[in-house]
Formats: sequence, structure tokens, C-alpha cells
Amino acid sequence: MGATSGIGLRVAEMYATAGWTVGVAGRKDGVMKELSSRFPGRVEWQHIDITRREAPAKLKELIGKLGGMDIYLHVSGIGFENPALNTDHETETVRTNAVGFTRMVATAFKHFRDNGGKGQIAAVTSVAGTKGIGELASYSATKKFQQTYLEALEQLANMQGLRISFTDIRPGWIRTPLLKADREYPMTMELEAVAPMVVRAVRKRIRVAVIDCRWAVGYFFWRLIPRWLWVRIPVSVSKAATLPETAANTVEETMTAEP
Repeated sequence: MGATSGIGLRVAEMYATAGWTVGVAGRKDGVMKELSSRFPGRVEWQHIDITRREAPAKLKELIGKLGGMDIYLHVSGIGFENPALNTDHETETVRTNAVGFTRMVATAFKHFRDNGGKGQIAAVTSVAGTKGIGELASYSATKKFQQTYLEALEQLANMQGLRISFTDIRPGWIRTPLLKADREYPMTMELEAVAPMVVRAVRKRIRVAVIDCRWAVGYFFWRLIPRWLWVRIPVSVSKAATLPETAANTVEETMTAEP
């Protein structure tokens, strides 16, 4: 889910290349059609907007095309650097990363429950869910929501005697086309390095995978910062790069879902 750019697209390509039957979903039909033509018989696609009520029915339709589902991987998401707290940006982030996420992951859970009680739900959340980040208020909050929701569903699966495993993938900054070109971000990673780590985490069914090793070290210490101190630290998630003035003054745009 969210296979038309960035991590989602690259991971879909990797699975198809490895011989898996892959169902891809997103909002860019052209990208999915091209992917399907490159891997005939291996890739099925479905236009799905996770913010819309019909999205669960669309997912079930895609599962029908595939003849079943073993792994559900959720990569879809948005976020904004929004220190001004533009309410449209804040609420759109919640609508996608919280409401849309819940809509799709719950649908996947119920599919596994109703079809043998076995499967895997994996999601790319973010290290940003570790603490509330002022410039990414709704983004960091919704990523924490995703992590907590997966934990709750894991408990529910155990209560209901289901064999559903969960993988929470938490990357740091990844250089994708959706990351602001006029900004520099700390410890930025390249997509080609990250995608294999995502596939490995899913394959090994790692419960929580922090990507990469630098972020894993930072994450360990980040969690230890007490709230009273954290809220007094002036955290800036990016800085303007050395670019022409017109680029440096670019208005806010959607950034990548990772972190």
C-alpha cells in the first residue's frame, strides 16, 4: 500500500524480481501500469486512496486478483514541516497517517483473521514517532499512533489465538523525490540502501526494525530523554541547502513518509 513512489515502489520491484506475486496499490495509475507491464503475471494493481471510505473494498478486490494475501505492507503516508501549524496540513496528515492507516491495517487484520488466522502485517512508520517534534507535530504524533496501533493489534491477535505477526519498520530521513530538494536533513539515507533493509526486516519478521545503524544508536538515546528536557530542546528537522534563492524560498510541500 503506497507502491507508486519511494520505498513502496522500490520494494515492490524487489519482490517482483525475486519471483513473488505482488499486489501494488496507490493513486498513480501510470506507475502501477508500467510496473505491471514490466513483470507480467507477477504484479496486479489497484487504484486505492486510503483516505476514502471505499478503500477497504478496493483492497479486498486486489486480494481477490491475487488469489489471497500472505503479507500486507503499508508504506502510504504524508507529512509536512509545519511550524506555522497550517491546519489544512495538520488535518490532512492525520486523515492519511491515522485514519487511512487504521482503515487499511484493520482491513488486513480482519482478512487474515477470517482466512485461516495467519499472516503478516508490516508497516513503515518512523523514528519520528519516538518523541513529539514541534516542526512535525501531526507527523510525529501520527507515527506514534501507528506504532501503538500495531502493538494493540498484536495483543488482540494473541487474545484471539491468531498467528499474525507484526513488523514495525522505523527509518530515519530517506532521500526520495518527495523530500524537499532545498533542504538538508540529518543522517539522510539513500533509497537503494534502505529498500533491502525493509525487505530483510519483513522476511525475518523483525518486530521493530530501526533503519539504519546510525539511527538505531540515536533512537536508543533519544528514548531516554525525559519529557521535561525534550520540550525545552529547540529541534530543527532541516536547514536550507545552498541553492539559488528561488529554490530556497520554495513553499511548503509534502515530504516523504519516511521518517
